[in-house]
Amino acid sequence: MSKFDLTIIGGGVGGLVTASGASQLGAKVALVEKEKLGGDCLHYGCVPTKSLTHTARIISLLRRSPDFGLNPVKVDFEFKKIMDHMKSIQEKIGKHDDPERFKKMGVKLFFGNGSFIDTNTFEVNGEKISSRKFLIATGSRPTSPSIPGMDMVDYLNNIKILSLSKLPESLLVIGAGPIGLEFAQIFSRFGSKVIILEKVGQILSKEDRELADILEEILKKDGIEIHTCSNVKKVEQSGNKKIVLAECAGTEKRFEADELLVAVGITPNTEGLNLDKIGVRSTRTGIVVNDTMKTTAPNIWACGDVTGMFPFTHMAEYEAGLVVSNAMFPLIKRKMDKLVVPWTTFTDPELARVGLIEGEAKKQNDNIKIYRYPFKDHDRAVIDGETEGLIKLVCDKKGKILGASILGVGAGDLINEYIFAMKNNLPVQKISGTVHIYPTMGQIVKRGADQYYREKLFSGWFPKLSKFLIKVGRLFK
Repeated sequence: MSKFDLTIIGGGVGGLVTASGASQLGAKVALVEKEKLGGDCLHYGCVPTKSLTHTARIISLLRRSPDFGLNPVKVDFEFKKIMDHMKSIQEKIGKHDDPERFKKMGVKLFFGNGSFIDTNTFEVNGEKISSRKFLIATGSRPTSPSIPGMDMVDYLNNIKILSLSKLPESLLVIGAGPIGLEFAQIFSRFGSKVIILEKVGQILSKEDRELADILEEILKKDGIEIHTCSNVKKVEQSGNKKIVLAECAGTEKRFEADELLVAVGITPNTEGLNLDKIGVRSTRTGIVVNDTMKTTAPNIWACGDVTGMFPFTHMAEYEAGLVVSNAMFPLIKRKMDKLVVPWTTFTDPELARVGLIEGEAKKQNDNIKIYRYPFKDHDRAVIDGETEGLIKLVCDKKGKILGASILGVGAGDLINEYIFAMKNNLPVQKISGTVHIYPTMGQIVKRGADQYYREKLFSGWFPKLSKFLIKVGRLFK
């Protein structure tokens, strides 16, 4: 029986970062992966979808050529070449996850399905692995909704849609979360007729309502048909057509398309691990962990999507860092910071967020300040022709940043400065007082922060004092 200091179940980002960190610290590490290294991000998530998003944005810019003083451009492309390009990007980035790289680090790799025998033993392909400590980082998979007729329809999810060889003329999307919206815009820009059905009353239900509504109007102008408050009642297939029957704001409607994409969430991969047998508590949403990422078993940790907390690659990487410290050096006990958790929906324009949104902040604090700055007022945004968007800051009365949301081109990059400020308890005044280069899009972060002083200058007691002091100064001219 092989014996290790740490055995990792799952070869996605969380598992690979932990394996790399622990092995370089001198631990004897085993890594078990049922298929191939890289996880959802490389094979079905961030990497391929951002490649498609970038290509779709280029197509959109070409169609907008008159906006930049150019003659109209005929946009001509082949869907297969776009998908081949996507795969080439995956191959380039996938080199970082090459099994040989981890073998050179001293990590012992096991490929296949396995399960726990006890809290110190994991079995894969009939081989037993003995380990002092374990990390479960098995990720998640697309949720299959319990909609009548769904099991009789050949529908797509975020995995299957990446294997399409032909661009569908029409695409129905159930779910207006990040995955649904990103694919909807991608295929709309490729030329598909796209319809989105969302059960709740707004797209991106976890985001600020004001910004989500602005983004919805932008997507509609992009040619996407969006129906919120739409409860899907039945799905069926007629020949090659997928048919969805839904109740939309009290009215029954019938929708038809060549392809159907279901994007209603994710389910943690915990089946077959025998978690009950080893005392690891899990729920429908994921494995239960404390702030150190430890499960209810004393020598077992979990991180990434399988915990159901923050299904983002950057959070899996962050959580993996906590696991390396806490599993290898138990006396340290690094804890997760759940207040400063950022994410981005990679539509065009992007919608990025960190911390509280307005509605959440008002429930916790009556005395908050909201500062807004529209992209249309920023010189570089006007120069670039990217004026659709808004910065929205949520602060307390002293300028502490409680949350930030940005809708606009490059929002996922722009929000990092607010993330840094929140993490280091820097008030909005510090950003406003820092010189930012003109004309850059980065300067819009300062412009958003400047609204703190703008309010001070034009409201309250300060304007009256200022006028008084100026009048006094005139007496000594």
